[in-house]
Amino acid sequence: MGRPPAPRLPADWRPVNPVHDALESVRLPPLMARTSGRPEVVIGLLDGPVAVGHPDLASESIRELPGVAGRCTQVSSRICQHGTFIAGILTARRGSGAPALCPGSSLLVRPIFGETMEAAERLPSASPRQVAEAIGESVDSGAWVLNLSAASAVPSTRVEQQLRDALDYAASRDVIVVAAAGNQATLGSSAITRHPWVLPVVGFGSDGRPQVQSNLGGSIGRRGLGAPGEDIASLAATGGLARQTGTSVAAAFVTGAIALLWSEFPDATALEIKAAVTHGQGGQRRTSVAPPLLDAWAAHEVLSRTLARRGVTA
Repeated sequence: MGRPPAPRLPADWRPVNPVHDALESVRLPPLMARTSGRPEVVIGLLDGPVAVGHPDLASESIRELPGVAGRCTQVSSRICQHGTFIAGILTARRGSGAPALCPGSSLLVRPIFGETMEAAERLPSASPRQVAEAIGESVDSGAWVLNLSAASAVPSTRVEQQLRDALDYAASRDVIVVAAAGNQATLGSSAITRHPWVLPVVGFGSDGRPQVQSNLGGSIGRRGLGAPGEDIASLAATGGLARQTGTSVAAAFVTGAIALLWSEFPDATALEIKAAVTHGQGGQRRTSVAPPLLDAWAAHEVLSRTLARRGVTA
């Protein structure tokens, strides 16, 4: 008996590629085809330290600020892995297997999580003072948009004034703040996600729904966005690729989209960028505790119309 013939595949068949599917779910590929980012668009990464020597990181565009831990001294540490993973979503080299949203933009790394954190801690955490200091330093160092994972701390109804002041300062300097909503499956908010200038981000699964572990709430639903957060591949600090799930992962997709949009429309204001990414779904009033999914290309179209009305061309 001979080998049976191979099945004939549909003409439009393509292999399953989770990263490609994640990008498609928020319509990032057409935006990524137009730009890989501009160096003057600076992303402040408030996270763990980054293994800047990773061969698939666009390390020439990375600048480090002193932080809680400084540089990665233990590339196998969970915190170094986390910071490197998020950096890979943003500024990995295209074709590396990571999302590599905006390697042409600049990455300003300001560590807020130390490598000595207890392994038992499920999520990165930092004190309000540490986060506030990192926000201020990143704004003063030229960041246009901040990617913040510290919202994964347990939600609290107490307002930390120092943190509020730092977020107010970012707003006064037109620096957009994107924050992970957190992964405690809680209905509520934190001092970060509750701030009116912050864009909270919820992780969405491959089914197009918010993940069960993502925090939800009134402020998150009204002002936030959803983005891919399930089993995403990005860079491992020890080399190669790793997979992670959660709102920190999702937040980086929104940050990367903002960097690409600002690269396409460098004359847009922070308010115009925020309005485009949050109202790209049609501008309807939100009443749900869960935000809509990011639509990067709709945001591009909104910005194109907005700037055309005031006589600015991309």
